[in-house]
Amino acid sequence: MEKSKLRSFIKRTVSALIMAPLVIWCLYAGYPFIQILALLVGALLSWEWAQMVPSVRGAFYAVLYTFVTSIAIFMGPDWPYFCCLAAGLVLAWIKAKGEARRNLLVLGVAYTSIGIGSVMWLYELVGFGVTFWFMLVVWSVDIGGMVVGCTVKGPKLAPKISPNKTWSGLFGGILFAVCIGNLFCWYAGAGAHLLYYGGLAVILAVVAQMGDLVESKIKRSLNLKDSSDLIPGHGGVFDRIDGMIFTAPLVYIAFRYILYIL
Repeated sequence: MEKSKLRSFIKRTVSALIMAPLVIWCLYAGYPFIQILALLVGALLSWEWAQMVPSVRGAFYAVLYTFVTSIAIFMGPDWPYFCCLAAGLVLAWIKAKGEARRNLLVLGVAYTSIGIGSVMWLYELVGFGVTFWFMLVVWSVDIGGMVVGCTVKGPKLAPKISPNKTWSGLFGGILFAVCIGNLFCWYAGAGAHLLYYGGLAVILAVVAQMGDLVESKIKRSLNLKDSSDLIPGHGGVFDRIDGMIFTAPLVYIAFRYILYIL
């Protein structure tokens, strides 16, 4: 691993060791701590999106994103949220008239609220165990992708979007996600469902990488490297949880509807 990448990896590790215990504790402690954490992360993500996308009303969009996200957190996936989401999309579209990045300003309403909201919806549906499993899988994708990708290297995954990502990193992330996810399932006494959780971990690993690429595409279109510099070694909140908020709706749907049918 190159020295610059090694230094970045060390910064990422130190930041993760500080943030991860706080997240896990809030997840375990439950209400109101998990809601407060979700609201804080949602507000930071809303601020970052409003700052990333150039506009003449940055503060307005930050407040709008935060408000709709807070409704998603506290009201759940019910009609009050979806009405608020629809109203927020319409309001953003009207206010963004004449803006060069009108589509991204409108997208921020759904991206932040559905992404953060889905994590809370999943927690309310399945509780600590499965939500922690989900986070472990997403974290494992990042760790496995970086370690294997930087060590093995090889062909680029999407050089025009994210030049540092490789196919080896993708498969390394998938392998780490399945191994760590299934190890947790076995330890938690869910060994009988390893096939289901292992298959879901593979899908989540791929979707998380897609989320990372989507974020990279958005930032590249805005000529940005990071969403902000809030987290040493990671960039911003968006950079840290892009895969999580991209996969959270899928996991919620899987446990709310598909697993229920099975």
